[in-house]
Amino acid sequence: MAGPLHGVTVIEFAGIGPGPFACMMLADMGAQVIRIDRVPTGENRAVDTLTRNDGIVDRGRRSVALNLKDGRGVEAVLRLVASADILVEGFRPGVAEKLGFGPDVCHARNAKLIYGRMTGWGQTGPLAHAAGHDINYISLSGALYAMGSLDRPPSPPLNLVGDYGGGGMLLALGTVSALYEARKSGIGQVVDAAMSDGTATLMAMMYSLRAKGQWRDRRETNFVDGSAHFYAVYECADGKYVSVGAIEPQFYRKLLEACAIDDAHFQQQWAVEDWPRLKKKLGAVFRTRTRDEWCQLLEGSDACFAPVLDMTEAPFHRHNVARGTFVESGGVIQPAPAPQFSRTPSEVPPPAPLAGRDSLQLLKEVGYNDDELAAMSRDAVVYQQTAGNGGSQAARIV
Repeated sequence: MAGPLHGVTVIEFAGIGPGPFACMMLADMGAQVIRIDRVPTGENRAVDTLTRNDGIVDRGRRSVALNLKDGRGVEAVLRLVASADILVEGFRPGVAEKLGFGPDVCHARNAKLIYGRMTGWGQTGPLAHAAGHDINYISLSGALYAMGSLDRPPSPPLNLVGDYGGGGMLLALGTVSALYEARKSGIGQVVDAAMSDGTATLMAMMYSLRAKGQWRDRRETNFVDGSAHFYAVYECADGKYVSVGAIEPQFYRKLLEACAIDDAHFQQQWAVEDWPRLKKKLGAVFRTRTRDEWCQLLEGSDACFAPVLDMTEAPFHRHNVARGTFVESGGVIQPAPAPQFSRTPSEVPPPAPLAGRDSLQLLKEVGYNDDELAAMSRDAVVYQQTAGNGGSQAARIV
């Protein structure tokens, strides 16, 4: 068995951002993910190239390319849905219904189906139909306001908080939770996953601290926002960086001891007004050695220390190598499936397919005959990719 979701079938409507990330996680856990791609067209070749789903996030799929503006394409989707466990779509609210495969229609074909809906603002609310991206969704929860330097505008944390943490992971958890319930009740349901909701959930600790008077609505005045000297990033003598996170007093003492700091000023660990000066002093200490020298001294100790690695370095760090955190698949170094399971370990899914690579085979599996497929191909309702995409090369740990 490859992964704990082996035997689960997921229908994914191709998109960008959190929906594909959720489906990557499901595929990583062993689910069969069937991606519904659109039929490539000559006049949209530039757009097709820009938006094609062929990255690491799109690994582990089978692909069928269908024209969803044709009723026969919609019927093909519904036949696939009839034997699926989970459906994931990321259209604006109401679009799936207009295309003919909304929740009611799909549940009429498959009452146990878990219908996952991934949006920025959710299916309801005054902003539900407005366009947006990660940066907008994390703005509404208080998350973006809390990030960055005090003397500059808030800093977007890549698209990790909205798209992936508050979006894709939220949807993956929601659909698997609903699937667990459906296995008992025999009835499916709709999972309304909104990035604005998920980002708010990620802020639970900060809202808790705020309620206790331990969090300020002012950047660089809180202990985990980079303002505290014991929870910050420092430049080394070679221009590279290290991170320290010695919050607890015993870890803080270990940091001071290892750095040979005996300045009595550092005993005022939680004196917020002293943090700027202590940060400058600690910064001067870290500039006395290179990053590798600090690693030799501090890495692996209880000083809560780690080097700040770039994406070229990270896969080859000894800890990541030992755990198999990164793998190479199809000639591409990429994050391995996580978390790790003791009894049903995940396998690294094969590289992302080109759009339509599995069209005819998938449709045959749900009952289409050769004559029907020939007619649908002739009328551009279905597209079968014939060019190779490197195959499913074996993966290896980096």
